[in-house]
Amino acid sequence: MPAIAPYEFSGGTAVLTGAASGMGEQMAYGLAARGSDLVLVDRDAERLESVAATVRKTHPDRKIDTYVADLSDIPGIDDLAARILDAHPRITLLINNAGVALAGQFHECTAEEFDWVMNINFRAPVALTRLLLPRLKESRGSHIVNISSLFGLIAPPGQSAYSSSKFALRGFTEAIRHELAWAGVGVTSVHPGGIRTRIAESARSGSGVDQAEVKKGKEGFAKMLTFPADKAAEQILTGVRRRRGRVLIASSAVVCDVLARVFPASYFNLIVRTQGRKARKAAFGKATA
Repeated sequence: MPAIAPYEFSGGTAVLTGAASGMGEQMAYGLAARGSDLVLVDRDAERLESVAATVRKTHPDRKIDTYVADLSDIPGIDDLAARILDAHPRITLLINNAGVALAGQFHECTAEEFDWVMNINFRAPVALTRLLLPRLKESRGSHIVNISSLFGLIAPPGQSAYSSSKFALRGFTEAIRHELAWAGVGVTSVHPGGIRTRIAESARSGSGVDQAEVKKGKEGFAKMLTFPADKAAEQILTGVRRRRGRVLIASSAVVCDVLARVFPASYFNLIVRTQGRKARKAAFGKATA
């Protein structure tokens, strides 16, 4: 595949979903500091405006636009993309960062709950990429980032919906990376592990999951989210600059990536043996008890 020059942030326009907190918030700050104008998307209007206000205060020369949108509404993405395209004649970077989690084994989650995760984590990034890609192609050297997950590398029990969405996003990202290299568009798949964000706090649980188990699981999982979001954001943006095809964040992602490559059918047994009962339950729920 042809080599693509390093990505130039300065003077570009970045579309960033899930921008109101966590890695998205920190990427907004990092992009502005690097000289990019921002198109920030999130469903939380109050938090989104707070992030935008912070950027405007610290970087008054940047153009910052915000769009409040629920990315589970796939038909509504057409209108969102149209508004973005109308307001921004040049787009150089798309970061599909918005994501949600759903705890519960497959039989404990309804079809509607499963589809809610797939819509936000997979179908929305695909739809935004499809709609914004012609504009991205107009700026040779543009870039696309899709935030997959540690659970896009491994698939533990109790994460059937989440892992399905993140594996799908990983596959989509790898395919378009190979397709778009010839058009001068870079593509990065990101696999964070244990990042300190609000995902545990905002996660839903399947209708069939015992609520006492849900509370314990959230508390345990939150304790495992120790990697700073600002550090993760810096690693992602460095990966974009260097046109890296894949970015693994935190040792948990690195180790699990190796295990999944070397032991594709038995990696979970190794995790069970090495992590211990308490850590397994916190990370994966009652299925590993």
